[in-house]
Amino acid sequence: MPFPTDGLISTNVDLALDRLRHGGLVAIPTETVYGLAADAEQPAAIGRVYAVKGRPSDHPLILHLARLDVSDRWVADVPVSARRLGDACWPGPLTLVLPRGPRVSDGITGGRDTVGVRIPSHPLTLDLLGRLGGGLVAPSANRFGKVSPTTARHVLEDLAGRLDPERDLILDGGPCRIGVESTIVDLSVEPPQILRAGAISKDDIERLLAGPVAGATGPSRASGMLMSHYAPDCTVLLADDPIEAEALAAMHRAGGERVGVLDRNDDLVVAAQSLYSDLRAADHSELDVLVAVMPPAAGIGHALRDRLMKAAAQGPRRPNRPNRAG
Repeated sequence: MPFPTDGLISTNVDLALDRLRHGGLVAIPTETVYGLAADAEQPAAIGRVYAVKGRPSDHPLILHLARLDVSDRWVADVPVSARRLGDACWPGPLTLVLPRGPRVSDGITGGRDTVGVRIPSHPLTLDLLGRLGGGLVAPSANRFGKVSPTTARHVLEDLAGRLDPERDLILDGGPCRIGVESTIVDLSVEPPQILRAGAISKDDIERLLAGPVAGATGPSRASGMLMSHYAPDCTVLLADDPIEAEALAAMHRAGGERVGVLDRNDDLVVAAQSLYSDLRAADHSELDVLVAVMPPAAGIGHALRDRLMKAAAQGPRRPNRPNRAG
């Protein structure tokens, strides 16, 4: 049976542009995850992004652009380090935190004097940005703190009851190619800090900048910096290897819980593409516990480890139902 779209899903960029210009929200495909976009110059639409997601109003939004130029007034300065990283990585899964320009409102930054910007790599969204001629704010298109969406159907599952088919849209660009959010690098501090791991690794950033990059310190100031995030409804437990994972699973099964094991570490690219679908599948299967084998700390494995640790940080969530198996 086809999944009901409630009139929200489309591949029509013209329609998406019209919805944005009239203050609507459009879930946009990117190479990382789907974002819930609003015209960055419409405060009421930006406010709806926070409301639909249930996102704290002081949690800043990432600004998506077709290009980065001081003359566009989105940023106050584009340092050499930003140009170097942008030339190498954009369009692509990289967000840079830079001094905000006069075109950026407090509603985007949560009152901060910096703004996170990126140029996404997806033909539909780049086309949309080019036609808009401005910027889009677009956090992940899901309820705040929950599992990010990597397909249009995921967005519909999460937000269909909160979006208005008469004014909003989900632009269907197919499954996301990478599957985890962009790397965030804060260039407003020295040395630069990686605020969120992604497909572009710390080693990549240091090579491109020809200098050291630090880990995140200080208050939360970008998406994904909270300790608990990306969380399914089931409890996520972490294991160092498959043997430990099976032992944990057996212990919880003995207590009457429904348990699954997640281990895709034979191919980390596929693991990243599948991570959020796997977490959602655990809930669709009504698992009480998902035991995840931690990937190696290399390449995109850093991003996977970050997402799994944050998914596990909230601890037990779904009540145990010990009599279900019987």
